[in-house]
Amino acid sequence: MNIIVTGAGKGIGYETVKILCKHKQNHILALSRKMNDLKELINDCRKQTPEAKITPYEFDLNQFDFYPFIAQRMEVLLHRIDIIIHNAGRLVNKPFIKTEQGDFDDIFNVNVKAPYFFTQALLPLMNKGGHIVMVSSLGGVQGTRKFPGLSAYSASKGALTVLSECLAGELADQEIYVNCLALGGSQTKMFEKAFPGVKAGQSPQQMASFIADFAVSGQKHFNGKVLEVAVSGT
Repeated sequence: MNIIVTGAGKGIGYETVKILCKHKQNHILALSRKMNDLKELINDCRKQTPEAKITPYEFDLNQFDFYPFIAQRMEVLLHRIDIIIHNAGRLVNKPFIKTEQGDFDDIFNVNVKAPYFFTQALLPLMNKGGHIVMVSSLGGVQGTRKFPGLSAYSASKGALTVLSECLAGELADQEIYVNCLALGGSQTKMFEKAFPGVKAGQSPQQMASFIADFAVSGQKHFNGKVLEVAVSGT
């Protein structure tokens, strides 16, 4: 399978790539803003799986005007795509009254606009039966507990969950499946930034294991679903 993972330089994305590249049939394109993080990822992957097929790609998802060029590069590197995991995310922890327009735009650009238009750019390369996985948050699910300082972040993740449902309907006739995983707390740097001093219920490795398995086989059972992924209490 040819798989693209955004936000692969750290945390859950990093661990997801490590799991997926264990399988010889997978070719992973790992995308991140920082090549140094990707180099570390490549080294880790090759240590555990010397024959791992992984291609690092440095790119800032905020550069929307370059998406057509990036799609051309993806076609050269992968030819076709089976799975896209939209894992990249941005979080700014500020009280609602102090959140500025720049903060809001930064969060929504990465968490909503990027998955929207990156999917649009890559859609012609998707194979039938392909799976697009949106990585959201429990904070973006209606009726869940919300936390101070995360209004813009949670709103962006709510938009991402609805986008997932919409795309599943729009792409059904192309036999491309779209699902959303609303993650609970995982001990990443992003979580520690949002909740200083709080211990998350799961490790990045545990969450990545679920994401990797679901990305490969979840479309066999689900389409247009928002699935909450958390241990009790997170």
